[in-house]
Amino acid sequence: MLGLTDENWPAQTVKGRLLIPQAIEMEVAMRAQTLIPALIVLAAACLAEPANSEAAEAPPIVVPAADLAWTDLDPAGAPGVKVATLWGDVAKGPFGAIFKLPPGFAAPLHTHTHDMKLVIVSGTYIQAPKGQPEFRLGPGSYLLQPGGSYQHTTSCDQAAPCIFFVESDGAFDLKPAPEK
Repeated sequence: MLGLTDENWPAQTVKGRLLIPQAIEMEVAMRAQTLIPALIVLAAACLAEPANSEAAEAPPIVVPAADLAWTDLDPAGAPGVKVATLWGDVAKGPFGAIFKLPPGFAAPLHTHTHDMKLVIVSGTYIQAPKGQPEFRLGPGSYLLQPGGSYQHTTSCDQAAPCIFFVESDGAFDLKPAPEK
């Protein structure tokens, strides 16, 4: 705590400028002398390259759009839907992939087991939660789609294919909602 006493406080003003009492000014300067070296050491530790880090030595993984390996997601259940897996396994576990829906594609009311994070790359992605109005997402939009009991329809506007990035902590599935 600063050493505020009746001798050095209150501060005075001259021509509208605050004059800091000399005792306070000296104490602030002394604290800065010990704090600045500590901050420099902390910054150096944070910025230092980790020793024996395999991640630091790994090269970047680069996949140009022309080199994406597109495959059919489910020719029987989702005709025309393509997927390009970037990492993981869409069918078995955690993954990152790019999905492509054909113009006019529509999936009926359904759920997914796992949460999915989507970023729309192109086209207009349309989703309608059960009992609520649809929402339309264009390029650059983000959606955190909950897994579990979240029932919704998914479609793509007629104007262009919908291309979007998806990341999930579990395998992709599409479970039709029970009919009532």
